[in-house]
Order: sequence, then C-alpha cells, then structure tokens
Amino acid sequence: MKRNFSVFLSLFPVLLFYAQSGIASSYVIDTDGGHAFIQFRISHLGYSVLAGRFNKFSGEFVYDTSNPSKASVSVLVETASIDSNHAERDKHLRDDDFLAVKQFPEARFVSSSYLERQDGTGLLKGNLTLRGVTRPIEIEVEHVGAGSDPWGGYRRGFTGKTRLVLADFGITKYLGDTAKEMELILGIEGIRNKSQRGSRKPR
Repeated sequence: MKRNFSVFLSLFPVLLFYAQSGIASSYVIDTDGGHAFIQFRISHLGYSVLAGRFNKFSGEFVYDTSNPSKASVSVLVETASIDSNHAERDKHLRDDDFLAVKQFPEARFVSSSYLERQDGTGLLKGNLTLRGVTRPIEIEVEHVGAGSDPWGGYRRGFTGKTRLVLADFGITKYLGDTAKEMELILGIEGIRNKSQRGSRKPR
C-alpha cells in the first residue's frame, strides 16, 4: 500500500500536466462516409448562380482544444472530380480554359496558421496550389462541434468559406464581370486517429 502511494505521488505531476495542457489530436477527414464536402458557387453570366462540387478529395487535420492556434490542416483535391451536374459543362471545366486537369490533376491546400475567436469562429491561413500556381488564401472557419459517434469513434467538424480570384490561378477565360471570383464552401468532419499518442502535423 505504501509503495503504491509512493508510485502515485511520483506520477502525479505528469498526470496533472497532461490534464491541464491537453494533447493535440489528429483527425482523418471522413470523405468515405460522405460527411465532408467542397462546394463552389460562381455567377453565371450575371443572371444566376452556378453551383457545383468536387467529389474526390482527402485530408487530415490536427486540433488541440487547449491551444487551437496550433491547429493545422492539409487537403488534396482531385480536380477531375469537379461536378456541376452537367456533363458537357464539366468536360469544359476540366479542359485548358479552366482546371487543365490533365496537366494539373491535383489541387492542394496546406495551412500556415489558425486564429480561433472566443465565439468558436476562426481565421485559417494557408497556401492553395491550383493549376500549378500557389497563392496564400484566408478561410473564415466555424467550429461546429465534437463528440463520440455511434461506432466507437470520436469526431470533430468545421465549416468554412473563402473567395478565390480566378485570374490569380491562371484561369483567365472571360465569363463576365460578375464571374471573376468564385466562392468556396467547405464542410469538414474528421475522425480522430485511435492510435493517437501525441501531437503531429499533417504531411
């Protein structure tokens, strides 16, 4: 009994440290379960709005509730998976006028910083590579929530919005004065890595 108490006293500072500081957790974005999306909206000739999505993407993120500023995220998008619900238009969007998917089959976002506000919103900064061009972008983020799922896992979700100037990424096809920018709408739900032992950043 005396020995057990001595062991507890020796471990107490370590246990207290982890209880107070928390450990950053890594999450894999749940694209297989259909719980994440990347959508876009752009003006159509100034008369209406064209909406679509990318059907194939993957990624992961790290988040620490005790230190959200250490959050990081990496997402890879297969550009040929663009889907505007119109086969002929999608074929055009994949060609050299727009995404040039044969030459640039992937787009990638890698975060550089995250500032979370007290109301659960935040500003995510990072670099987006599209059509071989890398530019810094900012994404307005909302932390939706986190908790256990019915299958024994633990999930965390965010939404985000940003706007891209198409010409910044070499997309100069004229679609009218109101179609120079595209809005991206993001929904990200991640499943926590069960083998998580500490903090790490996505590759």
